[in-house]
Amino acid sequence: MTVIKMIIFDVDGTLTDGTINMSANGELFKGFNVKDGYRIIDLKNHDIIPAIITGRTSEIVLRRAKELKIEEIYQNVSNKIVAYEELKAKYGLKDEEIAYMGDDVNDLDCLKRCGLAGCPCDAVDEILDYCDFVSKRRGGDGAAREFLDKIIEQNRIVKN
Repeated sequence: MTVIKMIIFDVDGTLTDGTINMSANGELFKGFNVKDGYRIIDLKNHDIIPAIITGRTSEIVLRRAKELKIEEIYQNVSNKIVAYEELKAKYGLKDEEIAYMGDDVNDLDCLKRCGLAGCPCDAVDEILDYCDFVSKRRGGDGAAREFLDKIIEQNRIVKN
């Protein structure tokens, strides 16, 4: 086991329930889980860098990331592995030092590359079959918190 130094999240279906509420003028709102948010803010106390890679562009995601003190935000990404590799190089990390949480096939390349792959229980079958960690919770309903709690505990064990 290796210490995880970065966690990368997909947004829709992972940090949210995947529902996108839109009006004629664009996106209205997304629902985020406060327990997920609390643990993400707390990551700095565990020397873990949070990051977001998402296929959509959303002002709401930028606002939420700012609240959670997430500085690494990649939006409108069609090939997520490219952003993953940029983050890895920027921080001088190895794949085994990165955890990734996603829920759909556009996350698969990153999930295959990272050291610890996680998903919510309502991820698509192809992702469920692949991940090292499947949360008991759905996306946007504490799945990220459960995964982060596991990572923090794993890091504590490895360091001791």
